Amino acid sequence: MKVAISIGDLNGVGIEIAIKSHEEIKKYVRPIYCINKTMLNKAAKLLNYKIPHDFEIEEVKGDFEIKPGIVDAKSGEYSFNSFLKAIELAKTNKVDAITTLPINKEAWNKAGIKYKGHTEVLRDIFKKDAIMMLGCEKLYVALFTEHIPLKEIFKKIKKDNLVKFFLDFYNSTHFEKIGVLGLNPHAGDGGVLGDEEINEIIPAIKEANNILKKEVFYGPLVPDTAFSKKKGNFIAMYHDQGLAPLKALYFDESINVSLNLPILRTSVDHGTAFDIAYKKIAKNKSYINAIKYIKT
Repeated sequence: MKVAISIGDLNGVGIEIAIKSHEEIKKYVRPIYCINKTMLNKAAKLLNYKIPHDFEIEEVKGDFEIKPGIVDAKSGEYSFNSFLKAIELAKTNKVDAITTLPINKEAWNKAGIKYKGHTEVLRDIFKKDAIMMLGCEKLYVALFTEHIPLKEIFKKIKKDNLVKFFLDFYNSTHFEKIGVLGLNPHAGDGGVLGDEEINEIIPAIKEANNILKKEVFYGPLVPDTAFSKKKGNFIAMYHDQGLAPLKALYFDESINVSLNLPILRTSVDHGTAFDIAYKKIAKNKSYINAIKYIKT
């Protein structure tokens, strides 16, 4: 199985992880790295790493100075182009899946890129409602809303939108039990702390289960206790509601998966870690797990 590796921001830890993990991941897949020889050699020299002899690359044009730990427009643009190359390989069936190393959103912004992250690019290119799911074998969390301000979330919590999301998530995963978090503290406390649960979330759960003709979705769950068992499959109403507990529990091993698309994309569940870039201490467990997920 061939997997395109989008190399991420070269000012961060992605290239270190890619090179030092090569021998491990080739046990599972045949990686094709979206980077050119010039940039690969520059990064390897800074790391004092020897490039593996079978480190297969797909040309991504570009030549700039790598600045470890610095937010830079050129590095941001290159990471975006690396991702586009990986998508191209997947769309033309030259690879079976994509795994992405971390980009820096501020660097993308400096480069004039309109997207805030990988998922938004995939959603736009494939014209599909891509779902962001993060986690590991013990615990997976899907995000109903992602990179939007908190004040924008409330207007998104509508029954019809929730039902569609619930069904798309189920059809992408076939998880048999999926907990739905409430939006408000105490899941609204019977309407005392908010009525979104009563008016939108509960009716959506009931309708989705009726369509599936089985009790897949349950809740709404009180958000501050939902993760106490440290396992399960959940839908969070917003970004930090789901990811704060997930990363507190399983930061090193969790991954990011884009669902509901014609291609499979997995990713590490961490950022560029500019503070440790090129120090050769970056952990790679998330990356290994992102590759292993493709084989499941």
